[in-house]
Amino acid sequence: MWQIIVSPYGVLASSLIGFIPLLWLLISLGWLKIAAPKACFIGLIITISLAMFSWSMPGNLTLRAGLEGSVYAFFPIIWVIIAALFIYNLSVKTGAMNNIKHQIANLSTDRRIQALLIVWGFGGFLEAMAGFGTAVAIPAAILIGLGFDPFFAAAFCLISNTAPTAFGAVGIPVTTLSGVANVPLLPLTFDVALQLTPLIILIPFILIIIMTKKLSGLKGVMGATLISGGSFAVIQLLVAKYLGPQLTSVLGSVASMVLTALWVKLFPPATIWKFPSERETEVVAVQSSEQAAVSGGRLIAWSPYILLLVLILGTSDIVPLINGPLSKLKSFYNIYTGPGGHQLEVNWFITPGTLILVAGIIGGLIQGASFKQMAATFFGTIANMPKTIITVLCIISMAKIMSYSGMVSAIAIGLANATGNSYPAIAPAIGALGTFVTGSDTSSNVLFGALQAQTAIQIGANSTWIAASNMAGATAGKMISPQSIAIAASATGLTGREGDLLGVTFKYCILFCIILGTLSFAYA
Repeated sequence: MWQIIVSPYGVLASSLIGFIPLLWLLISLGWLKIAAPKACFIGLIITISLAMFSWSMPGNLTLRAGLEGSVYAFFPIIWVIIAALFIYNLSVKTGAMNNIKHQIANLSTDRRIQALLIVWGFGGFLEAMAGFGTAVAIPAAILIGLGFDPFFAAAFCLISNTAPTAFGAVGIPVTTLSGVANVPLLPLTFDVALQLTPLIILIPFILIIIMTKKLSGLKGVMGATLISGGSFAVIQLLVAKYLGPQLTSVLGSVASMVLTALWVKLFPPATIWKFPSERETEVVAVQSSEQAAVSGGRLIAWSPYILLLVLILGTSDIVPLINGPLSKLKSFYNIYTGPGGHQLEVNWFITPGTLILVAGIIGGLIQGASFKQMAATFFGTIANMPKTIITVLCIISMAKIMSYSGMVSAIAIGLANATGNSYPAIAPAIGALGTFVTGSDTSSNVLFGALQAQTAIQIGANSTWIAASNMAGATAGKMISPQSIAIAASATGLTGREGDLLGVTFKYCILFCIILGTLSFAYA
């Protein structure tokens, strides 16, 4: 790494200087309400300047680090966003989305139940299967189609898409953490699930309270809310204990959806809750459209998402006969060649974006779409995304430069030195910081996983437990990541209101970090 200590005052000054780009994002998005593309572009310029002049990073390597970030931003991250929105937009054109909306509304017209099923259950499933923004983009779009306020839809999805992300993309974040921190996989998986259990039970309650704006909003759905979070937590713990990370959130989210739906059928809310702005006729209209769902075909409407499940499971390492040949379809690029650099690996087929696109094309054909219609939908989706693309490009480039220059390490070391034996309490906050910077739980584990485990050894704590704290904290940082907020804003038509979304999610991120920090410290 480059010169981490950059002032006569030592580590503290270095960590404060390294925090400047992150502070700028917090101020520009949350207080000044600057549009995300502009704020992130300015943040990138600040990061480049600090890397070159405070950390003495050579200019050519600074630019190479940023270029690597841009390539990674395009593939897989932006690729996933395009594919996820393509599936939704195509389902709207074929009429399948109306069918899906009716099926969900037919389970319950209560907006609280719909949110639990779509945002928590289905969103958790998408995160477990694909990750990389799908659990924000797709559920948010479905909620809007059901008549939810776009801002609420975006906030719901950001807050919900936290705890399940630890085992997203079939367990990749935890598997990666096990490797970089050199801790055993199965104990790590269980420790992560254990630390996240309180949040998994709590988040559905938070979603309902946010919707209704009062604690009494839980009246009539207390049981459904408890089932929604509790079933997810119990199944996730059991799978984590005995099977490992690959299917932990997959089975947890499926259990949540199925058991919540069964509970609602057996114990429906006595009073149907809807947003104050909704008219009675709007709910009745949904209830009276049963014929549309029957004629459209239930399985046909869900075909892209069913195919996505089959493709992701079928191409994962649990099916080596298929995974082996397909995993060789990848390229390696030597973009950043400085200290700490490594080849950038690009998987062309076994990546969520490609699998989502394939599922969308096959599902579109099943739904009756023509290739011409699909092509128009695909390019139309891209045409509506320039601001999102700029935001993601800038934030990931920032993350790479901060990581390679030593800024991120300086921040983490400053935090560790300042806290001493109380370090386990802030270990989740460091993980959250990593996700805030990179937008990825996996990247946060790459940045801080080894540091967390080594610091745990130095203070006499359990290295597996502290590494798990990084993972748990990383999930909390997901809701305030500019990348996640950009995805939510793009999917809900709220581009330009990223600062407002950050203002809502930031306080919940702090709450989650306090809960996780207390748990981490108590059992470290």
